[in-house]
Amino acid sequence: MSTGVIIALIVIVVAVAVVAAALTLLNRRPPGGRTLRRRFGPEYDRAVARHDGDTKAAEADLAERVKLHGGLREKALDPADRERFTAGWTAAQERFVDSPSEAVAEADRLLGDLAGARGFPGVEQYEEQVSALSVHHGHHVHGYRTVHRAALARTDKNGTVDTEQMREAMLEARVLFEELMSPDREDRSTASVRDTDAADDVSESEDDHSRRTRRFGMTKNDRHTEPA
Repeated sequence: MSTGVIIALIVIVVAVAVVAAALTLLNRRPPGGRTLRRRFGPEYDRAVARHDGDTKAAEADLAERVKLHGGLREKALDPADRERFTAGWTAAQERFVDSPSEAVAEADRLLGDLAGARGFPGVEQYEEQVSALSVHHGHHVHGYRTVHRAALARTDKNGTVDTEQMREAMLEARVLFEELMSPDREDRSTASVRDTDAADDVSESEDDHSRRTRRFGMTKNDRHTEPA
């Protein structure tokens, strides 16, 4: 083998090693702002707001969530669990007509149990559960927070949540419920979130909003007054 061929082989080997090292470093780097914004959707903006506009701090927070929970694989629901959760959610929606506060509490409990059944941290670890959900369901996890706050307010003497707020909490929570129930969901830890998810799922059209609120047997002008 000539000296020229040997040198060429050495150069190729070194080049391959350099490329491999570069790819390894890129894979180990925390996800950047664009990647985080695409993955977390509205949750990205909420993180920035929670950090008083400090984008770097917010991105560090979100990157840490990905590091902790990005490898989580959601478990499939067996038919019995699927039927149980579906029946429970239907019952909660029907209960809203007579007792919005009880319906909200039931929706909160169902979401926590459903998330646990899908492989997320249990409901007894609420903050950790929400953190993990935000990594895989960043576009809709706020619905869980909203209904959870509404459920807590009903047991807090200083908490005040009117019927309209509880209705909105139920609507937001339902989007997350349906996503967690979906049997053929994309794995959000590896797949890019569709660009239109936030607009399509969070901002409901007036017609869709009216149709959903009618399922609760109410309109905006027909409010219940919760007993003190």
